[in-house]
Amino acid sequence: MRFLSALLICLSFIPNLATAQDRTNTILVLDGSGSMWGQIDGVNKIVIARDVVGQILADFPPDENLGLTVYGHRERGNCADIETIVAPVPNSASEILAAVNAISPRGKTPMTDAIIAAAQALRYTEVAATVILVSDGIETCNPDPCAAARALNEAGIDFTAHVVGFDVTEPDALAQMQCIADETGGQFLTASDAEELSAALSTVAAVVQPDPEPILTRIDFRATRGEGGDDVTAQVTWDISGGNSVNIAAPAAASYATELAAGNYTVRAYDAVNDIAAIADFTVTETAQTVTVVLAVPQPKATITAQDTAIAGETIAVDWTGPNADRDFISVGAVVQNGTPYINYTYTVNTTEDGLQMPPVAGTYLLRYISDDNQTELAAREITVTPLKVALIAPEAATAGETITIGWDGPDYLRDYISVGPADGTYINYTYTKDGNPLTLVMPSEPGDYEVRYVLDQAQTVVARSQITVGDVGASLTAPDTAMAGETVSVGWTGPAYDRDYISVAQPDVAGGQYENYTYVNEGTPLDLVMPSEAGTYEIRYIVAQGNVVLSRQTLTVNEVAANLTAPATAPMGASVTVAWTGPNYDLDYISVASVGDGGGQYVNYTYTKDGAPLQLIMPATAGEFEIRYIQAQDSVILYSQPVTVSQVKAQLVAEQVVPVTQGEIIVGWEGPDYSRDYIGIANAGADGYLSYAYTSSGNPVSISLPDAAGDYEIRYFMGQGGVVLGEIPLTVTANK
Repeated sequence: MRFLSALLICLSFIPNLATAQDRTNTILVLDGSGSMWGQIDGVNKIVIARDVVGQILADFPPDENLGLTVYGHRERGNCADIETIVAPVPNSASEILAAVNAISPRGKTPMTDAIIAAAQALRYTEVAATVILVSDGIETCNPDPCAAARALNEAGIDFTAHVVGFDVTEPDALAQMQCIADETGGQFLTASDAEELSAALSTVAAVVQPDPEPILTRIDFRATRGEGGDDVTAQVTWDISGGNSVNIAAPAAASYATELAAGNYTVRAYDAVNDIAAIADFTVTETAQTVTVVLAVPQPKATITAQDTAIAGETIAVDWTGPNADRDFISVGAVVQNGTPYINYTYTVNTTEDGLQMPPVAGTYLLRYISDDNQTELAAREITVTPLKVALIAPEAATAGETITIGWDGPDYLRDYISVGPADGTYINYTYTKDGNPLTLVMPSEPGDYEVRYVLDQAQTVVARSQITVGDVGASLTAPDTAMAGETVSVGWTGPAYDRDYISVAQPDVAGGQYENYTYVNEGTPLDLVMPSEAGTYEIRYIVAQGNVVLSRQTLTVNEVAANLTAPATAPMGASVTVAWTGPNYDLDYISVASVGDGGGQYVNYTYTKDGAPLQLIMPATAGEFEIRYIQAQDSVILYSQPVTVSQVKAQLVAEQVVPVTQGEIIVGWEGPDYSRDYIGIANAGADGYLSYAYTSSGNPVSISLPDAAGDYEIRYFMGQGGVVLGEIPLTVTANK
């Protein structure tokens, strides 16, 4: 038979209201049976047990009650050989160690009966008790350790058995030990040598050590009126919870102080006079602290007086009493506010003049007096909003784009309107109800099924609707199949002639709202339409202005248009040259002179073709290479161009070069082109512009006023076009005669 040994530490917790003097009663039960002579690594188990017990005793608190019980140390074969050698008293470690060292193992190992005996000695049915068992094998006296452990657990107040398997490998033995621990809520550990036995006993011994007395820290509590406000002087009720199941209900006082163990707590302060409560969370450490609870500032009182019912969207009168602080307001909103504080509001200073508009949907609401201070509600009263009675009188069918007459019966609130649109709720056209009853409403330009709706401006609420079917509308065109680029053609048409409908010419693949040119249908039929400036294939279209819907289209070919010019190849700058031309002579077409490479719409000078053929064209005021062009006004298309070289033009001046300021005027002879508005001027030397001048058209020579101050000047010949200087001579004006 396998040898069995057991070491049991039995602890009894004796509850007492006087916590400072309470001690844990501990009994060390040591196996003194013959199997303890067995060896591990050449050392007897009893010797290992003596060493381990000595280590445990060295660390055991001396002020705790500790005793010793031994079994199997006196007789062989007696399962009842159990003896308490040292009763549990303080400072008993040396006495216990002497008794352990004197044990000579010899008897059996009644493991289960030993646990039962220890439990009875500890009055396990009256107080909490813990047993620590160390065994090296299977039970030899009691046939069912599991049943015995279960019975102890059921009968005990708080009985626990911790089990250490010492050098145990047999599966049945390990299962027994595990069962004892499981049935009593204890731990099961294994040890194969002295070191592991010491560690296991230290582990379970630590479990049964009494918790140290908690360290208490003073905590002061205060309450303030608002964040950073004055201390509350009224009586406040304090409730503190948290920590290790602490619940304190302190008497009413302006402040409160107590001592608490470390932990997380919550304090609630309640001002019964003003019915205001607030909480604060705090953490207790070893440092004293003051916990501040911020109570809301008591709000002034307010009242609201209004009718009990109102019609949806109606504006009602609201009477109130209250502080009337800046930006205080009266609101109407849901009884339960889910993120939306109000539906409508009016400031208290404006309620007499503006009233308060009710929500657009029927239901039960609350009128509230809201203080601008933190949006606090000072007063509230219930109001019932009843449904609106609204009706529409509209035809069941209409033609696309048609203007129909709508009769209506409704509240005619500000900015209410009648609309038409698809069933998804959007609108295509609308007319305000203020425009009359009945009123006119333009139908959509696309056929289909639509709704005519009475819409409240408030929240765009639909309060009535009527179905209407919009049918097709037709149109036709009579126009030539071909035309010249830029030509004005006559187009006959039939169609609805809605306001701002138009006939357009456009590229075939573009949308209805895109075009090259157009003419409104209100110009009559037939009407004139200008063709595009570039040749190609186009469409003439009837367009409904609403939505730019194409009702009819006809394909048209636009052919190129030609022009020709006859003009000199060279000319002096600024000269007026004769240009002969042929071309379409469309309205606003012109002959231009422009820099080489510039676009058709860029030029230096031009003359309209309507001025005749040939016509006069003024050359640029600078010398260089240019082009004379025939320009089609529409899109500034260049129909023909011819190069022209513009040559430099000079002028000469003859005059006195030094004159006194008192002379007043100077006579200047000149030789130059004498173009229209050419002039002789006096200017500051080196500066642009002039101080005085005379037109060359006034004669030769000319008389020019002298400057008022003596100094150095220049006499210059200016070309009227661009003020280009063609010649200059110096002039000195002196102060002396």
